[in-house]
Amino acid sequence: MIASRPRLGFLGLGWIGLDRMKAILASGTVEVAGFVDPAPEAAGQAHGLAPGARQLSSLEDLLALGLDGLVVATPNALHAAQSLAALRAGVAVFCQKPLGRTAEEVREVVSAAREADRLLGVDLSYRWTEGMQRLRDLVRTGTLGRVHALDLVFHNAYGPDKPWFYDRRLAGGGCVMDLGIHLVDLALWLLDFPKVHAVGSHLFAGGEPLAPDSERVEDYAAATLELDSGAVVRLACSWRLHAGRDAVIAAEVYGSRGGAAFRNIDGSFYDFVTEHFSGTTGRTMTVPPDRWGGRAACDWARRLARGGRHDPESERLVDVAEVLDRIYRR
Repeated sequence: MIASRPRLGFLGLGWIGLDRMKAILASGTVEVAGFVDPAPEAAGQAHGLAPGARQLSSLEDLLALGLDGLVVATPNALHAAQSLAALRAGVAVFCQKPLGRTAEEVREVVSAAREADRLLGVDLSYRWTEGMQRLRDLVRTGTLGRVHALDLVFHNAYGPDKPWFYDRRLAGGGCVMDLGIHLVDLALWLLDFPKVHAVGSHLFAGGEPLAPDSERVEDYAAATLELDSGAVVRLACSWRLHAGRDAVIAAEVYGSRGGAAFRNIDGSFYDFVTEHFSGTTGRTMTVPPDRWGGRAACDWARRLARGGRHDPESERLVDVAEVLDRIYRR
């Protein structure tokens, strides 16, 4: 039985690892036992947040502390193996996306969580915005009627600043793995994970179409998902698109009785407005501010503190990964 304040380890303390540490500690549900990150600045900030935490040199050293949970925020290529090691040691895991570079990797981690009966979470953070929660309510309550179309986009004007993102072997892919994963997850989550009948995709790098066996990673992608319900999902994502703003992020849902849209404001990565449409009229449902970034991590930590074990909902992570594989034509 896990104590009321689970002992966590943090593996990787870049900006997102530190941000999630702050959020989880602010929830008052855990204590940080140790962390691994060689950067002196990251270590200094971690000690400022959790003075009693031990700085260690490896995952093995972290697991030797007798942790209840591990937060993984390392490069993509390490996620699956590190999550597997923790789960097989009886430690719950909260991992940055993607959980694995392929559906095979994700399936193995989810299976390990099931077999170990340990709580597994992945930081698919846009689900936790107030706007997406309200949009999902519109879909689930039937307010929009029979949903037949979803359009989702995520364009980032800058692209990642770390070289490993551009190495297919290390990252698993380009903008689809980085940004498109959120779009696929949101589309399936909004509709309660319907079966995906067909997937079509077009991947580009520097404006040139990519062959399926290319070693380059895509910086623009467009995909269409055909669902068994007959609904169609259109996705587009990119790095360094000439869009005239920092980011374009949107999810639009159309049904037989109405429509709804979740959109970023003035190119922001963090501020969104959500609207409900009927014909030519619209009603605003949510506006900023909304401090949503750490909600997924905090929810995982709270469930862990309540003794949470394997959640069958984590099996849905495989559904998302399988769609990504099909977008990559793997």
